[in-house]
Amino acid sequence: MVGSPEASLKPASTVDGAPTNALNRNVENYLQHLGIERGLALNTVSAYRRDLMRYVGFLAGKDVDKPTNVTRHHVTEFVQVLADGSDGGTPLGLRSAARTVVAVRGLHKFWALEGITTTDPAADVHPPMAGKRLPKAISVSEVTQILEAAGADTAAGLRDRALLEFLYSTGARISEAIGLDVDDLALARDAEDSGPAVVRLFGKGSKERLVPLGSYAARAIEAYLVRGRPLQVAKGKGTPALFLNARGGRLSRQSAWTILKAAAEKANITKDVSPHTLRHSFATHLLEGGADVRVVQELLGHSSVTTTQVYTLVTADTIREVYAAAHPRALG
Repeated sequence: MVGSPEASLKPASTVDGAPTNALNRNVENYLQHLGIERGLALNTVSAYRRDLMRYVGFLAGKDVDKPTNVTRHHVTEFVQVLADGSDGGTPLGLRSAARTVVAVRGLHKFWALEGITTTDPAADVHPPMAGKRLPKAISVSEVTQILEAAGADTAAGLRDRALLEFLYSTGARISEAIGLDVDDLALARDAEDSGPAVVRLFGKGSKERLVPLGSYAARAIEAYLVRGRPLQVAKGKGTPALFLNARGGRLSRQSAWTILKAAAEKANITKDVSPHTLRHSFATHLLEGGADVRVVQELLGHSSVTTTQVYTLVTADTIREVYAAAHPRALG
């Protein structure tokens, strides 16, 4: 039947209608298993086929024609081949190479489980891993430029400034910000309380945390609540959401992205900036200012301090740059 998994699994390498050797035959058995028994999509099975046909071609070049002749050395050498293209194929990036290695590991695991082989030579061969990607933060001056560019004395302008000030002041995820209700704020403080206002955020897994709200963000939100939000909420059916759209409903993620992009463009910031950039900048600037990493962990709502410690790598780079530029005997 056209479009069925069976129709997509015609052997790619045949002689007189039969697989050329035991290796090809057993690769086809695995692809049949993926398409029929596991029910993977046609495109997914086709991707597995492309990856495994390259593997089969590599093994053929090593005079390997059946599964039982494959060794761990063959598998690890193939991983290197994916990177350098020494088999005549296109060198792959980390993500594509990792996908191919996953396909090879799945193939060998299947063969071992089915008793086609007695061992799994790919069991401890892992996909190539990318280096730890450092968070992309922008400078304090760039953040300030964006925040000031967002200001306007309209309902939408007051909301935009309040939203962006809030994101940078709290390090909130964009989902946490747009999910915020007015009742989650505690802007009013006792006369004797000189500390910052606080806001209640709900992170991943609905985990609740209280985060201080800086005075700039508090003033921007107060201005929006008094002069902006009432005009917006009057256009809707009534909602507890803090940040509203032009129709009086809760602001969407896409709209929040658009607000930030527009402010960055107006501020002539050419870097790629997203709401998460403000979260990264929040954490980086706190650590650069001397905050303890475990305090920043609590503010960000990370379940493990290990996640937060990646920001210390950013600040360490900054320290090295400043040292190299400022110390009279740093270089030479």
